[in-house]
Amino acid sequence: MAFSDYVVYVDESGDHSLDVINPDWPLFVLCFCIFPVEAYAAAVAPAIRQLKFEMFGHDLVILHEHDIRKKRGAFSLFNQPARESFMERLTDIIANADMTIVAVVVDKVRLKERYQTPFHPYHLAMQFGLERIDQFLRLQGQGDRETCVVFEARGAKEDRELELEFRRVCDGSNRDRRPLPLRIHVADKKTNSEGLQLADLTARPLGLSLLRPDQSNRAAAILRDKLFRGARDCVIGNGLKVFP
Repeated sequence: MAFSDYVVYVDESGDHSLDVINPDWPLFVLCFCIFPVEAYAAAVAPAIRQLKFEMFGHDLVILHEHDIRKKRGAFSLFNQPARESFMERLTDIIANADMTIVAVVVDKVRLKERYQTPFHPYHLAMQFGLERIDQFLRLQGQGDRETCVVFEARGAKEDRELELEFRRVCDGSNRDRRPLPLRIHVADKKTNSEGLQLADLTARPLGLSLLRPDQSNRAAAILRDKLFRGARDCVIGNGLKVFP
């Protein structure tokens, strides 16, 4: 099977635990960032590397949303003008990136309230996401070609469970009851992947826009324009899936 013209990078915000739920962040958000391979290789990844060289002198810094927000690591060295310049440049890169997003948001409190035996939030979100990725690919004429879906590693046990669940969904346990031509790759956390970093940067702002809709959120405003709109030009249920 030939590879498709697209690649998908996945990252999350929040944890999948239902035992102890953080009242300040009761959501689990799984974000799927879909890139045309040609645009990703020629424009998106080089733009991020160039930004790193200009701001840090090298491209080894990994862009983690939590570190940027909390001013940790390399981001603690910025003075205010440098930080503002970095954020503006990064925002422009994201705004100009040829990228389509599928975001799945699981409200863990409502999930526990509604189901006596709740589904695993990560696995549930992954299935919803893969179903929508497949829909996007078929609309692009890529339905008979294999697409790589890249996840960040979370631990040996979690990664094994993820791969089993991924294959279960792609083998036919999905809403269309048919095989999905998707291939999983699990990347080490130290992998300096621009795609994974962009997925990390998108998940929390989109979740925050639902949790605190009245709060100013410039990043979410930009990202919402990139949400998959489905065959009928509708974001809800396609690029943004909220459950339950």
